[in-house]
Amino acid sequence: MTRFCSFPKPTAILRHVLRVLIPVSFALTIYLYLYPVFGTCAFPLPPSSSSETRSPFLETAKSHWVPAFLANTTATATATAINSSIEEPPAPALPSKKAPFRLLTLGDPQLEGSTSIPIEYLGVFPHAKSLVRNFKLSRLGIKQALHDVVDILLEDTFNFFESVRKIIDLFGNDFYLAHIYRSVHWWTRPTHVTVLGDLVGSQWLNEAEFTKRANRYWNRVFRGAEKVPNSLQAYPAEEYDLSGYLSRFDNDTTWARRIINVAGNHDIGYAGDITTNLTARFEKAFGKINYELRFELPLPEGFDSKTLYDPDTNTESTRLIPELRLVVLNDMNLDTPALSTQLQDDTYTFINNVINTAAAVEFEGHYTVILTHIPLYKPTGVCVDQPFFEFHSHDGTLKEQNQLSVAASKGFLEGILGMSASPSAPGGGKGRRGIILNGHDHAGCDTYHYVNQTAEGGELEWQVKRWRQAVREKTVGKEAEGVPGVREITVRSMMGDFGGNAGLLSIWFDEESWQWKADYDTCPLGTQHLWWLVHILDLIAVVGLVVYLACGAFKVVGLDVDGLFWGSSKVSAKMPAPTTQTEKARAQPKAG
Repeated sequence: MTRFCSFPKPTAILRHVLRVLIPVSFALTIYLYLYPVFGTCAFPLPPSSSSETRSPFLETAKSHWVPAFLANTTATATATAINSSIEEPPAPALPSKKAPFRLLTLGDPQLEGSTSIPIEYLGVFPHAKSLVRNFKLSRLGIKQALHDVVDILLEDTFNFFESVRKIIDLFGNDFYLAHIYRSVHWWTRPTHVTVLGDLVGSQWLNEAEFTKRANRYWNRVFRGAEKVPNSLQAYPAEEYDLSGYLSRFDNDTTWARRIINVAGNHDIGYAGDITTNLTARFEKAFGKINYELRFELPLPEGFDSKTLYDPDTNTESTRLIPELRLVVLNDMNLDTPALSTQLQDDTYTFINNVINTAAAVEFEGHYTVILTHIPLYKPTGVCVDQPFFEFHSHDGTLKEQNQLSVAASKGFLEGILGMSASPSAPGGGKGRRGIILNGHDHAGCDTYHYVNQTAEGGELEWQVKRWRQAVREKTVGKEAEGVPGVREITVRSMMGDFGGNAGLLSIWFDEESWQWKADYDTCPLGTQHLWWLVHILDLIAVVGLVVYLACGAFKVVGLDVDGLFWGSSKVSAKMPAPTTQTEKARAQPKAG
């Protein structure tokens, strides 16, 4: 007799797989594209004047779900600089509970390119070409032929597949970085954005490759963003124009589209590498390496401006109109020896002008945000990167460094910020309020630099602690007790190997103390493997669903896809005839 074997139907298998794959893929995709929401990412909020407890995450969420007519979304007034004139945006009815200055900080994207793809600089199967060339010239020996064949199999083939993998990896990495910027920017709604150096992966790129990476930076990774206009990248001066106004009502998005780019060592090199050609091409693509921006916070309605300092009517007051000063600084050539003494002189001249045009340390109301790349000096063990210097053997210039030297670091603390170990210094040595942001150390680090004016001997030197340790030990906020200090945040890299990090810095103005205050948080995505996993699963799910629907359509028109898969519409197998009495009995049909 003939029995039919039951083979699994491919469409049934595919259906069962899709039942599991589609929900998993959908859930992971939702998480990936809403990861700032699931991670409760939000800019820190200013403390409430009442006993009300406010959640930064809920306040951020409200800005997304509250109807437009309740969210103070009146027509946005664009603050533009025309003939050195900036218009202040009109004020809606209710002020925002968010900080007026919210800086999205991103560190070290380091876009790679053709220099990491073997076939770009070695060619495709170069030994195969050598083999063919030698054969045509009739000078191919057996030994050389075997050598080329081995190189083709072991070297060229490996380089080819490695190049394919790297091309795909670079393509995906651009979109991974873009996903971080786009997602965090959409959810947290910053007022300003900065990238703290190492925009590209190497300072030694030729012009063509540098241009390609710059185009990828603007057209893929930070698509929709724009460079800070050259007219607003100002040089420090006594008489200056504002770069814009900070809104108390969260109704101006002009600066949220602009990216404040900082030069890094992979962009223009260390002190022993920097040339005018390297700086010129960076400035053309991304912005100047040294400049400042100034933002004023309008006074609240009904405020008595007579209480502010005025050189003619109120010289007794130390209060100034609230203002933020952003200093973008190239600190790669602060230490010596430098290849170009002229570029180094330019940097120090810029710093001196920043110091000379700053408000006196006795005044209140101004706040300095320093954006740079290489972190200040810290002893071994404070951060991941320890102090390290290396010099070129051919000319002795600076080749590499992990941190600034002690002397260069003092230039920030005692020069730009005006702090001092001496209580008899102007302003009691307390200096100007501010914060320092940088990159370079991919692991990131949050520290507090301070000096104890009441100590004796060696303890008068600048000291540094981890921020949390300094807060826990109540070192922070003791300026009145003779311990001036400043917070330095080295932003963890946004690269996949470091968790796709984004920093969230809030700065707000406390009218009671007439001082600016700041707080910082982070919003990590996770490694790039998550991004790849989700999109690969999505691709498999989409392809699988299309195939399943196509099989269903074929079945409607009478085509048996399962039968075609197994070679016929019905698969049978001849079973051997029964030989024993028992087998014959089993083969007999049962009665009734």
